Amino acid sequence: MEVRIILLTAASILSAASGAQAADAVVVAEPEPAEYVRVCDVFGDGYFYIPGTETCLSIGGYVRFEGRFGRNRAGTSDWSFWTRGQMTFSAKNDTEYGTLSSVMTLRGNIEKIDASSTFLQEVYIDIAGLRAGMQYSWWDNDRSMSGETDVVSSNQTVHNSIRYMFADTKTFSAGVAVDELEEAYRTKPGEGANNVGIEGQIFGKSGAVSGYLLGSYDTDTEEGAIRAIGYLDIGSTQLGVYGLWASGANYYFEEAEWSLGAQYVIKVNDKLSLTPGVQYLSNIDLDANGEFTGGDTWRAGLTLDYKIVTNLATKISVQYIDPDNAQEQVQGFVRLQRNF
Repeated sequence: MEVRIILLTAASILSAASGAQAADAVVVAEPEPAEYVRVCDVFGDGYFYIPGTETCLSIGGYVRFEGRFGRNRAGTSDWSFWTRGQMTFSAKNDTEYGTLSSVMTLRGNIEKIDASSTFLQEVYIDIAGLRAGMQYSWWDNDRSMSGETDVVSSNQTVHNSIRYMFADTKTFSAGVAVDELEEAYRTKPGEGANNVGIEGQIFGKSGAVSGYLLGSYDTDTEEGAIRAIGYLDIGSTQLGVYGLWASGANYYFEEAEWSLGAQYVIKVNDKLSLTPGVQYLSNIDLDANGEFTGGDTWRAGLTLDYKIVTNLATKISVQYIDPDNAQEQVQGFVRLQRNF
């Protein structure tokens, strides 16, 4: 009898405890449906929608390894290794004024462990032909020579700038830019940071012929420079010729008073191209006032580009340089680059 009473009492206690636990149970909410990344094909390949927005984003870049050679490079060695990693983020969306774009490029260079740098290479906003921010000058763009023989600009070619393109198509473009020239340079005494430069450019293409004219003015040195480039497509080859003139040494071009050059791109097949080139620079010496006084330089070289596999290529460049009043030399590099 006592055993049955004990069992009934225990069962009552367990039942009450079970009821209390059922009352206190936590109900876990169902997870919100996941929003998968959607491909954005409005602005070309590689873009996707940022979840929850109508902004399209692309992420790309490259990893580059390079072996450089030449007599007394940096005054310490005839050869050196060098590595770079770069990532570019590009965001775009449509507005009532056209496409709103923003670009941010992060770059890191490493020559040795204690000689490395990481920095933002480009950061700018672009809308309705207006671009503002840190950006490449027109002295360093995709309409310059494709080989490695030419010297067609001076000093840093990335500036805090504001530019406006009146037109920008595959067959015609024209625009103006105002640059903050932040780097000290070697022309006239007294120049330095926070100088201002003005650029203007025009490009046209008709059939197999295209031409590009660029002019710039350095307000500090009160000197200007002009560069003209022409291309002729001949089947699977392309002839490029160019000329430069500077009224006096200035930030944009201070290598010579004038220069002429040419290159010839030979596309051997889908993987291999060869680019021989030659350039002559006249009046390369500067006096104390930054005026050109004399001397000349000949440059000749060959650049080889080879696509190993998709997104992996090599570039080999060998250049011969013969300046007045200095020893001639051969220099160049061997590059391996993986794009993504």
